[in-house]
Amino acid sequence: MKRLLLLFAIAVLALPAAAQEREEEIPQIQVMGRAEREVMPDEFYLSIIINEKDSKGKISVERQQQEMVAALKTLGIDKQLKLANLASEFFKKKSSVAVAKYQLKLTSTQQLTAVQQALDKLGISNVSIQKVSVSNIKALTDELRIEAVKNARQTATALAEAVGQKLGMCFYIWDSNNDLTPRLYNNAAFVRSNFMAKGAVCDAAMEEECVEDEVVEFKTIKLEYSVQTKFLLR
Repeated sequence: MKRLLLLFAIAVLALPAAAQEREEEIPQIQVMGRAEREVMPDEFYLSIIINEKDSKGKISVERQQQEMVAALKTLGIDKQLKLANLASEFFKKKSSVAVAKYQLKLTSTQQLTAVQQALDKLGISNVSIQKVSVSNIKALTDELRIEAVKNARQTATALAEAVGQKLGMCFYIWDSNNDLTPRLYNNAAFVRSNFMAKGAVCDAAMEEECVEDEVVEFKTIKLEYSVQTKFLLR
């Protein structure tokens, strides 16, 4: 009985190896399909920090908050403002907040430029880009997935014809891009340099002209997708 069990165990262990050998004997081709696309971001997340120290205590945080909300309401984007954090520095004030942090979501570079100008007039300078993204990332991902598979088939067809064979059915597709995320450029640094350049060349007399001409530009976001495929040859 023990001998039969041992032989059975050896046979079971040998099955995967035998199956692999049979698969390798079947004429096939393995190809990696890739697809990429560069798109312009259409979602911009600003971090805004209001600190009483910035005005040297002359303007309270509460007043700056009210002025900021009023300015954003004029631009029609006050509903996109979210309070991120409130803090009282060293509890030096019992009735007011010394620091307030906000996140503002914008959907165009025109909004971004308008907000920067409005906040600059209010003396709120602690503004930075947290991240940029694409609103229809899911739809773009689906398109790239299909494009990657089509590119794999096209490449496999060309290689098969090069050796005098034809491409058969696809029997294996490995999609390892479930958590596809955009590859981001350093847009935040680019925007800061853009604003700094504007401030260096514009003075009070030229302010209206500079505001009209200033357009914040962003680099594109590069999306990449890849799939591994296997086709039969005949």
